[in-house]
Amino acid sequence: MAGKYVFDRNHFEFRKVSMSVRDILLKAGKYLLISVSLACFYYIIFSLFVSTDTEKRIRQENALYSSRYGEMVRKEKLLEDVVSGLQRRDDRIYKEIFDAVAPTRSPLDDAVFLSGSDSIPDRDIVDYVSRKAVRLNGMAASIESNLAHVTEVLSSNPSSLPPLSLPVEGIDYTKTGASVGRKLNPFYKVAATHEGIDLVAPQGTPVMAAAPGTVSKVELMKKGYGNMVEISHGNGYVTRYAHLAQVNVSKGQKVAKGRKIGEVGMTGKTFAPHLHYEVRRDSTVLDPVDHFFASVGPGEYAGMMIMSATVGQSMD
Repeated sequence: MAGKYVFDRNHFEFRKVSMSVRDILLKAGKYLLISVSLACFYYIIFSLFVSTDTEKRIRQENALYSSRYGEMVRKEKLLEDVVSGLQRRDDRIYKEIFDAVAPTRSPLDDAVFLSGSDSIPDRDIVDYVSRKAVRLNGMAASIESNLAHVTEVLSSNPSSLPPLSLPVEGIDYTKTGASVGRKLNPFYKVAATHEGIDLVAPQGTPVMAAAPGTVSKVELMKKGYGNMVEISHGNGYVTRYAHLAQVNVSKGQKVAKGRKIGEVGMTGKTFAPHLHYEVRRDSTVLDPVDHFFASVGPGEYAGMMIMSATVGQSMD
């Protein structure tokens, strides 16, 4: 039996007090419970009122993500709309220029399952390759047929190609403004029909004919399009170049592709120096940006498509 000594004042001596094992265990348990309770209390206080550097950084990141979530959702929706618009424009380009159907699927679409596992049965791989080979052969035959048709059309009518060149050299996607559609007018601040594309360039920048043709109209005005040149290219295609600072051609004059016809200006009703460029076929307004793919690389063309679709205000 364990025990301890206590002082007896009546007899003025120390006496030994015996303690049972049960008493010892109860006392030890009491101390342990108190220690654990205090530890939990201190931990709760610490966690509630004291933050580590990691916790502070996580809270700041969460607050930042929360504040930007709405904008991210809006941009995602915008990108989805742009991609959908690009597909529709691609279909229209193939139909107008090549009289063919644009491809709608990537040859890699069915290869997704190959990236999910390293233990694909040989039978599935053989089946996939066989189906892919059949599809590729069909696509190759379709491409050859389309190319033969395009060659035949061009051979019989060399003037059937639309204007595919940029009317201003050095234009990239950062200088591409609003294109065809309902755009905010810079003067009246209301939506108005915009029938061309705004190409931003310094005043005096040379403007070239986008394709060979004949000058069908020259207007020198102080309102509207200002100084404007219209060129007929055959096969129903017509291009217009507006707000020119000066005009270097006359009506009835034949011009070659790349021939200087004027300079960028801000004549007429315009917000700033730029070229308002239009493409029409048989009086139908076409989107000029659809005809730029032959003059720029794929990345630059995609940037122009996105910019022209997302800029909400025209410059005239």
